[in-house]
Formats: sequence, C-alpha cells, structure tokens
Amino acid sequence: MRKLLILLLFITALPLPAAADGIVVRKAEIRATEGGYQLAASFDIRLTLLVEQALTHGISLSFNSEFTLTRSRWYWFDEVSAKSEQTIKLSYNALTQQYRLKRGDIFQSFDSLDEVLKNLGNQSSEPFPASLFNKSNGYIGSLLKINPKYTAYTRMRLDVSQLPKPLQVNALTSDEWKMDSEGYSWLLGPEELNQAAKAAQ
Repeated sequence: MRKLLILLLFITALPLPAAADGIVVRKAEIRATEGGYQLAASFDIRLTLLVEQALTHGISLSFNSEFTLTRSRWYWFDEVSAKSEQTIKLSYNALTQQYRLKRGDIFQSFDSLDEVLKNLGNQSSEPFPASLFNKSNGYIGSLLKINPKYTAYTRMRLDVSQLPKPLQVNALTSDEWKMDSEGYSWLLGPEELNQAAKAAQ
C-alpha cells in the first residue's frame, strides 16, 4: 500500500506531455470468415505519460473493446443483431523487461511498448453468421421492397474502474487517465459485404 501511495504522488507530479495521446480508430471494416462475418478495427494507441509511468511501475491496465451490429427497422426501434465485448489486460514485468497481454486465457509477451500497443490496437468481434443479413423488414417491408440497413459500431477505452482504489480517485479527476476512442460507426451494405467476401477468397 505504501508503494502504491508513493507511485501515486510520483505520477501526479509529472509534467504534461507535449503531444496529444489517447486512442483513435485508424481503420474499421467487416471481414468474411468461415463461419460468417466479423467486425474488426485498428486502433492507434498512445499512452499518456502518467499511464505509461503507472504501467512500468507495476500497475496493470485493462482495456475494453466493443463491437455492435445494428439493423435499422422503419417500423420500430433499431435491432441489435450482434454484440461482442472483450477485456484485455496490459502489464509490464520489470524483471524480464517485457510487456504482456492477457486475452481471456491467452498470454502474449512483447519486448517493446510500441510492439505491444500495435498488437493491442488490433481488435475484432466474435464471428456471427451470415444469415443475420438475410433478415427482411417484415411483410410490409417486402411489399415496399425496403432493404434493411446495418450500422456497425466500435469503441475502445481504458477501464479506470479496474485500477487500484487510490489511483481511481486520481483517474476520475485527471484527463491524463482518459483514454477513450469514443464511439465510431460505419454503414454496411451489399457492397461492403461483397468486398469482404472477395477479400476472403
């Protein structure tokens, strides 16, 4: 506990970084898989100085990524067709001087911060069946020849609620702990699905 308090005092005394840091969506797409389709996104992740110092001093960081596929309905609220969430833990081992990612029961080790952040930034949803795109807008929709439209959504953020209690207070009052890509949405239609299918061939 004393070590954590010393770390807290240390990181709050650090100067602000000159460049903007955080999480930004660089690319988002849908991919065809053997089991159907999969939403994927590449995030550009740059740790703030405070977050990086906490990491190298033994504080594990939890990142949450989420994907949602929504079908628009002209006669009712939009329908959530598929949703996938994942928590990835990033840690640093001072003895081995390696960074480690934990995705579920899978562990990966990396020699550099740039390498581990690049890997962390590549996120994808659980596969969902292609039959989701075969749903119609009901009987009246079929008569009017209304084709359902789909919207994909993704987001990635640092989960400060998983930090040690003393750091949570600091994280809630400091923008240096706010690492959030915010929500990013893109439309999916027949053209995107066809391109995904061709890329998988």
